[in-house]
Amino acid sequence: YNTFWHEYKVGVAAGATAGICQAALPPVCKAICLGRETKTSTHTCGKLTTGVTVPQWSYILMLRNLNSPETYFQAAFRVQSPWSIKNPDGDNPSAEAVLKPVCFVFDFAPTRALRQIADYGAGLSPETPNPEQAVEELVKFLPVLAYDGSNMTQVDAGGILDIAMSGTSATLLARKWESAILVNVDNDTLRKIMNNPDALSAVMNIEGFRALGNDIFETVVNKSDAVKKAKKEKGQEITPAEKKELTAEEKEYKSKRKQIQEKLVKFATRIPAFMYLTDFRENTLQDVITKLEPGLFRTVTGLTVEDFHLLVNLGVFNATHMNQAVFAFRRYEDSSLSYTGIESHKGLRRYGLYDTVVAVDDDAIA
Repeated sequence: YNTFWHEYKVGVAAGATAGICQAALPPVCKAICLGRETKTSTHTCGKLTTGVTVPQWSYILMLRNLNSPETYFQAAFRVQSPWSIKNPDGDNPSAEAVLKPVCFVFDFAPTRALRQIADYGAGLSPETPNPEQAVEELVKFLPVLAYDGSNMTQVDAGGILDIAMSGTSATLLARKWESAILVNVDNDTLRKIMNNPDALSAVMNIEGFRALGNDIFETVVNKSDAVKKAKKEKGQEITPAEKKELTAEEKEYKSKRKQIQEKLVKFATRIPAFMYLTDFRENTLQDVITKLEPGLFRTVTGLTVEDFHLLVNLGVFNATHMNQAVFAFRRYEDSSLSYTGIESHKGLRRYGLYDTVVAVDDDAIA
């Protein structure tokens, strides 16, 4: 007969009766009071998970399946607020008593939680080529503890990625290669393509681009510049008719920019097929494409090595995000094969990413 929870008062901050946004907070604070003599547990389906500070909250149990790392950690950070008392004994103004030395985030779905950490860590350090290093920086401030039934042990960055990636479905992995962040279609990049005849010719060799026409790049750049200039010049004096015209032109160039983006992303989705077919694992994908398997690359993607290399140098493809996508592919490939009892590359010491190499066992970069 467990009497522990009998001492707790449960507050429900959910439903229409709880109030909207911060209106749900006063009843919670009233129940907590100063927090030193009371024991409370607040239940919510989304309210009070962002934008509020309740110092007395010391743990959060995640039961909701939050897929966005930003939303997940916004909720988790509610328990991170410090709770202390200045001059607790009334005789030393500089003294401070810490009432909440630690806080905890509990999650019923470990794989989901670790995947959130992996994604959030990568998002905090987008320029870090090695995802393990990015996660390592995050867990310095947010240690991850695993309970094996008798002991609590800290999980390092490599362990987090192993668990997170082994739980990655083929569908989720495919999304990394269908992501718009893999390619750059800003005006500066499009100008580089327009001003380089070889680059323009290379892009036209990518499936679907010829149907868009050679002038699509010039149309997007010129119209977006013209709309931006007109908005700046007109300011608040713009007439409804002019605003309507600018809106129509804005929709047109944004639609065409998206078409360019979609064709480039469609090309990027062929790269995993190339990786499946090649047997090189410790070389960078860039080296495999340009030096080791150039013929295979053209067969799979339809683009010559020279054309691809030119587009990479112009910044059409985002190397940082390509590294992360290749890393996820390598981890998923290994875990999928090891699950069936196959060790495909015995003695593998390094993962070749897109344009860098990382060690399998640690976070060194060669």
